Amino acid sequence: MALLRLTPLCLLVHLCCFVLFVSSVLGAKARHFEWEIEYMYGAPDCLENVVMGINGQFPGPTIKARAGDTVVVHLTNKLHTEGVVIHWHGIRQLGTPWADGTASISQCAINPGETFVYRFKVDKAGTYFYHGHYGMQRSAGLYGLLIVDVEEGKKELFQYDGEFNLLLSDWWHKGVHEQEVDLSANPMRWIGEPQSLLINGRGQYNCSLAAAHNSKGSGLPGCKFRGNEGCAPNILHVMPNKTYRLRVASTTALASLNLAIGNHKMLMVEADGNYLEPFWVNDFDIYSGESYSVVFRTDQNPANNYWISVGVRGRQPRTPQALAILHYQTTTASKLPTLAPPETPLWNDYARSKSFSNKIRALSGSPTPPRINHRRIFLLNTQNRIDGYTKWAINNVSLTLPPTPYLGAIKHGFSNAFDQKSPPDTYLNTYDIMKPPSNPNSTYGNGVYMLKFNTTIDVILQNANALNANVSEIHPWHLHGHDFWVLGYGEGKFSKKDIGKFNLKNPPLRNTAVIFPYGWTALRFVTDNPGVWAFHCHIEPHLHMGMGVVFAEGVHLVGNIPNEALSCGLTGKMLMSKPHN
Repeated sequence: MALLRLTPLCLLVHLCCFVLFVSSVLGAKARHFEWEIEYMYGAPDCLENVVMGINGQFPGPTIKARAGDTVVVHLTNKLHTEGVVIHWHGIRQLGTPWADGTASISQCAINPGETFVYRFKVDKAGTYFYHGHYGMQRSAGLYGLLIVDVEEGKKELFQYDGEFNLLLSDWWHKGVHEQEVDLSANPMRWIGEPQSLLINGRGQYNCSLAAAHNSKGSGLPGCKFRGNEGCAPNILHVMPNKTYRLRVASTTALASLNLAIGNHKMLMVEADGNYLEPFWVNDFDIYSGESYSVVFRTDQNPANNYWISVGVRGRQPRTPQALAILHYQTTTASKLPTLAPPETPLWNDYARSKSFSNKIRALSGSPTPPRINHRRIFLLNTQNRIDGYTKWAINNVSLTLPPTPYLGAIKHGFSNAFDQKSPPDTYLNTYDIMKPPSNPNSTYGNGVYMLKFNTTIDVILQNANALNANVSEIHPWHLHGHDFWVLGYGEGKFSKKDIGKFNLKNPPLRNTAVIFPYGWTALRFVTDNPGVWAFHCHIEPHLHMGMGVVFAEGVHLVGNIPNEALSCGLTGKMLMSKPHN
């Protein structure tokens, strides 16, 4: 194994002296950014299209900060006809729930021409990203990386000589507004698989980087780049016999992915901003909303370059692999790798996917979950119909968001702003998850799960069949405002006997977790962050079609919410009725 020539594991990852760092006020800084969001022309995969950009950049600028810093983003909406918000994915927003960036949940959408100031603390080092959370603006390209290093004067728990960041996404040639209309039509018009996969906003649609290795004869010509094109492949420049950290985040709208570096093993060390018990992989799966750090050693033949490949998992792939180049600087960057790109594992080899997920464990010394839960909520994931429209539903309720954001509505006592009936904590025990629903009809709803503050909540995500027989899709679920412990995965329908299988010793802390087809995933978290928080499938079309719920906890403890976050709906009318000085 090539990477066994890496410095010994006990030296690479300091397990014996692991310390859970706490943000220190000393050395913390305020980092200010001025952003303008607008549509622009770009060619992410070599075909010109309309993308959403920030300050003329696609993807948006990478934010770099240190744990304990305060990030301040002055965000101006330069879109002419639609609102916008930005969600800071993985940032817990302790004390600033209005800055979570979820339209109709934490804040009002920022109207055209208006500026909203996001001010929040990044309390924990890790690999994060940001993206639009209004309509399907993430599908339009509104995203970027947010990297949080350890505090000034602190050292990482593993050693490396250099660092690279990869933001993975998928790309359609059909515009996002047309996609929204397609998904909301009766009958639904499925948007299809993406035309391209992008690495840091770059992909190749009309040519093949690896044409010389293509034995199947795709018919695409080999790509010819000068190197300054916007869709030219990413090149990671490395020196031989060095150790590098690779941060990888997935903001895909649909695709589950797998990443590999030709001939290089990788050591998994971080997931969603939390340290892992390290383990070696040749490749790894990454679902929408997840982020990882891996460490690898450049110990291969320094006369060659090597492919970094990203391919589709969990759906029958109709989208070619995305490719980047690992360039050993002892040779030329223009020299294409001599070895073919690593093959993506078979798309429906779920046993392989589950094996990888079950290897992910928290680093020794990490926080462990409370032994006892106070409430258990079962969330059945189903595809349904409402008046002939195709929707996704949770416990037979398809989420529709109200015009008044929940946070302001609950804080200021507007009980008529949303459905006061609590959504169901479970589903009918007679439901057969292996068959299409016998009665597929669902209902719309915008009720809230009111959670008692400072209690322990279990969520059992239960996957089921879609409307079509023999189809159960992968769903990566993301929780805002918290990390949760992933207690385990299982096959079929969850039952009480599965509770005894929970991992309470070293479950990983995550903010995103996958449910596999016809299976369940068990999560546990503590309601210790006052606010109103979205919990939803991170697949953009699924959320658009109602696949999410809303949790509220300790809203009475939330401080003064900025007026700019309250300026719509009933809270907006409240502000208008107040006397002006």
